[in-house]
Amino acid sequence: MQHFPIFIAVQNRQIVLSGGGAAAVAKLRLLMKTEAKIVTFAAKACDEIKTWAAQDRLQLVPRALCSGDVSGAVLFYAANENAAEDARAAKIAEVEGALINIVDNLAESQFITPAIVDRDPVTVAIGTEGTAPVLARAIKADIEAQLPTNLGILARIGKAFRDRTSALPYGRGRRDFWSDFYFRGGPRAFTKSGPEAVKTALSDLLDMHMSKTPRQGHVAFV
Repeated sequence: MQHFPIFIAVQNRQIVLSGGGAAAVAKLRLLMKTEAKIVTFAAKACDEIKTWAAQDRLQLVPRALCSGDVSGAVLFYAANENAAEDARAAKIAEVEGALINIVDNLAESQFITPAIVDRDPVTVAIGTEGTAPVLARAIKADIEAQLPTNLGILARIGKAFRDRTSALPYGRGRRDFWSDFYFRGGPRAFTKSGPEAVKTALSDLLDMHMSKTPRQGHVAFV
């Protein structure tokens, strides 16, 4: 394994991108799903990037990247679609302490961006070390087909309810409860009546599990 898969905390942290064309747009679509502060440097930005800037989804600086522009950023993307400009911008970012990714240049990148299945806050990252992007996309499509689109909503509702499950026996009892919720009761309630019904179903499910007779165990002496 040449790249170790990790999730980096980016909430309220700065991510800088250099570039204003199609390669930049592709990366920005992913980055705008995060809660990071995104700053894009491009002397000539395409209309799509300008629109996102007008919507305050990112900050657009209409010039080429300069020294000092990446100071304090956690990640940097070079997406200029020009090898010389990418190398120049990446050098600035490296000196100023950001991890760097150069689009379509695996050898010079310090990290890679995986294919992502987004069911926020449930996220699946798929990587092939840059060897088989087509395979990564196929795996992504397969996983997306298996995970319901409402999975993220169920996860957020479940997180808000977690303190109440402390009344259940630790271990098997809690695992059985959450399994019932995520794979049976939660999806059924959401499909029938939406998010508010899920909260009611969660409370009812907890009452049901609390009333269950504990399983009898046994000890064997050999």
